[in-house]
Amino acid sequence: MSWNEYYAAHTMTAEAAAALIHSGDRVVVQHACGEPSHLLDAMVANAAAYENVELVHMVAMGRAEYAQPGMETHFRHNALFVGGTTRAAIAQGRGDFTPCFFSDVPGFFETTLPVDVALVTVTPPNEDGKCSLGVSVDYTLAAVKHAKTVIAQVNRNMPFTHGPSTVDVTDIHCFVPFDAPIIPLAPPKIGPVEEAIGKNVAQLVRDGDTLQLGIGAIPDAVLKFLTEKKDLGIHSEMFSDGVVDLARAGVITNARKTLHPGKYVATFLMGTQKLYDFADGNPNLYLAPVDYVNDPFVIAQNDNMVSINSCVQVDLMGQVASESIGPMQISGTGGQVDFIRGAARSRGGRAIIAMPSTVKGKTSKIVSVLDAGAAVTTCRCDVDYVVTEYGIAHLKGRTLRERARSLIQIAHPDFQDGLKAEFERRFQTAY
Repeated sequence: MSWNEYYAAHTMTAEAAAALIHSGDRVVVQHACGEPSHLLDAMVANAAAYENVELVHMVAMGRAEYAQPGMETHFRHNALFVGGTTRAAIAQGRGDFTPCFFSDVPGFFETTLPVDVALVTVTPPNEDGKCSLGVSVDYTLAAVKHAKTVIAQVNRNMPFTHGPSTVDVTDIHCFVPFDAPIIPLAPPKIGPVEEAIGKNVAQLVRDGDTLQLGIGAIPDAVLKFLTEKKDLGIHSEMFSDGVVDLARAGVITNARKTLHPGKYVATFLMGTQKLYDFADGNPNLYLAPVDYVNDPFVIAQNDNMVSINSCVQVDLMGQVASESIGPMQISGTGGQVDFIRGAARSRGGRAIIAMPSTVKGKTSKIVSVLDAGAAVTTCRCDVDYVVTEYGIAHLKGRTLRERARSLIQIAHPDFQDGLKAEFERRFQTAY
């Protein structure tokens, strides 16, 4: 049977595909903007046929109706990274959170989280009978390889991305053609605080550096201040529209990269149609699984690797909480630690935690101790630079006293007196 015949024989409606999911199944859903929304809608519409279906994924960008009140007997969400539409389910006991490094997730599908069903979005097959996973390769490729049943929404709007990001038609058990816009991530609003942070972070970036960027206003603000740099590179868990702008301006060329020179390396993408158009068929974009892209030993093969991440709080010892407010889980570890450790092993590497000094001007993000119950995402021994709108604190290789003094200097002035009093109490010396 040719791949064309196989494809035709395994094409069906979303409703028929939903019937292939059974009570008690573990269903892994493609990550973030690659989410197969049409398949999820069909699954939710068929909820009465299921009991205790476990939905496993990281960031959900769709409505996540399976995690809403009233769905408890049919579905239970197991979050590997908590997103906005699933946060309430975790907090209210309708779902679970599994702590993990992003790079470890593919391995779970062979061990603690065996996959019954994978729900994915793919491009139509090319002339060789291969479909691209598009904007989300990450753990999705491993889910396809290990699932007993793979159900694919075939979407002509999905960019065809290069790298180890394709699957054979025969790796998929059923195809549901349905075209829809790829979920967009709107550009964040960049205010004066974010601009000041971006300007400070840019001081730590040199010509020829390879960058890892997180998501949100701060990474985008950093990119605004890199327009005078030369030959920057990208090896990042993900990137968004700001990278496209600097690529078109000739700032990001990937020319000096020591690993995959000339290539933008990532494991998933989130942005607007501008980013998706940039990705589609781009031979210089290399999308690969997260257990490769986020492996600290792979990251470290990039000389002058600079990781830029954000957080919720930093205490005076340099401990970083990035995923919870007290015991309330609001996100996840993701790739922060992977890249901080990779940058530390990189020749000439730097790891940066960048954050506003306050939460909307009300409370300090630099604190004497982390909130009770908060998870320590990045330990104090791993933390290198901390940046706020008030400056840069270099912590690695510094004593506790030196760390605390440096952090107080970049705290918001309204909170410095209280932190200085804690400094004097803790270290039995004048600030």
